[in-house]
Amino acid sequence: MAKKETKTNAVRILERNKITFEMMTYECDEFIDGIHIADKLGIPHEIVYKTIVTVGKSKGYYVFVLPIEKEIDFKKAAKSVGEKSLEMLPLKDLTPLTGYVRGGCTSIGMKKQFPTVIDRSAFELPHIIVSGGKLGLQLKLSPHDLANVVRAEFADVIFT
Repeated sequence: MAKKETKTNAVRILERNKITFEMMTYECDEFIDGIHIADKLGIPHEIVYKTIVTVGKSKGYYVFVLPIEKEIDFKKAAKSVGEKSLEMLPLKDLTPLTGYVRGGCTSIGMKKQFPTVIDRSAFELPHIIVSGGKLGLQLKLSPHDLANVVRAEFADVIFT
């Protein structure tokens, strides 16, 4: 019996929604950051985005998709989702909350759909690259297709 390629929730959701995307794989046994992934795949850093999960003062959860070389501006991010303040979700809570591991976390196909914001820098790009839902998998797709499938808004959420 032939071994079947394991699809992630993210890949299944994109296929089900007939979204055009490209899968990019790389060897990886443990977490490496987006900059190292981009370098490994020979991709310009400007189009590679990371997924950040936060918790608000109200105890609500929020997902932010931002360029790998940038840092989230918690004040801007909180304002974009109507929270007084935000902080990073503790790493120990990431997998139980999202179903994804550090380095494989994507806004597509989490256990529950949380309010999601994609940094405005992606708005004009023809495509961006995000994690595919497991270590060693990246997905290249239109930022607008990503926004549609995860019901995201675009907003300025990074330090400039």
